[in-house]
Amino acid sequence: MSTSTVLFDIPGPRARVRYRIVALLGLLVAAGILWVVVGKLNEYDEFSGAKWSPMLEWSTWRYYLLLGLWNTLKAAGLSVVGATLFGLVFGTGRLSGNRVIRWVSGAVVEFFRAIPVLIMMIFFFGIYAYNGVFSADLNPLAAVVTALTLYNGSVMAELLRSGVHSLPSGQSEAGLSVGLSRGQVLRSIQIPQAVTAMLPALVSQLVVILKDTALGTVITYPELLQQGQNLSSLHSNIFAALVVVAIMFIVVNWALTSLAGLLERRINRRGRTAGDAIAAAPTVPGAED
Repeated sequence: MSTSTVLFDIPGPRARVRYRIVALLGLLVAAGILWVVVGKLNEYDEFSGAKWSPMLEWSTWRYYLLLGLWNTLKAAGLSVVGATLFGLVFGTGRLSGNRVIRWVSGAVVEFFRAIPVLIMMIFFFGIYAYNGVFSADLNPLAAVVTALTLYNGSVMAELLRSGVHSLPSGQSEAGLSVGLSRGQVLRSIQIPQAVTAMLPALVSQLVVILKDTALGTVITYPELLQQGQNLSSLHSNIFAALVVVAIMFIVVNWALTSLAGLLERRINRRGRTAGDAIAAAPTVPGAED
């Protein structure tokens, strides 16, 4: 007898027919909605050449779309670096053997995870502008990067903590048995494996960072969405501009996901294990953290 467990019964002939009927009805409803939407857009001449032709001009890309893309990538890149450092510091702090460090790190992470990114952007933009922390043209960028760093760094810290806790207890016991301290076990054995294991979740968070830069339009940061809106105001082609902006976001996110998948496959081929980390770690008994 097979020992495999099936969550749901295999549908019979009648059930399969019902599923096909429901799927067909769903497709018909979706096609009807699409027909209505396309008809309305066509009614307002959103598909006319006059509204799409500016998308083919070099000046449109040079002064609007490519400039907006550069600002988006710049803010996302700075935020990724900041969030990674923040996540490593406070994620390690949440795993510390010191109760005070662990409590403070947990409070910081939970606080910034609970605040919406948009609220933090508006708050820091007001703080920076009112106190003259940065020049007027840098205030929006600084507010976007600060908000994205704090929020996503907190998420990464929690991912790191959960990744380390998901490892078998034998990993830390093996390190302690060869004379490593708790801090050395954490840095040399547990964190490298946890980062590898949670790489897909980290990639998803990087995509979130890239997309959340679009919230900077609220504080006048000239990222891709804001530049698309500026372009649509110039040519009165909001639909065409937003479609192009959406395609650019999709392409960049797809490239980032593909790059991360390649990195994950290379890491898996290298086969980094706890034994490799122990062999590379110092084995001086009684070493301090």
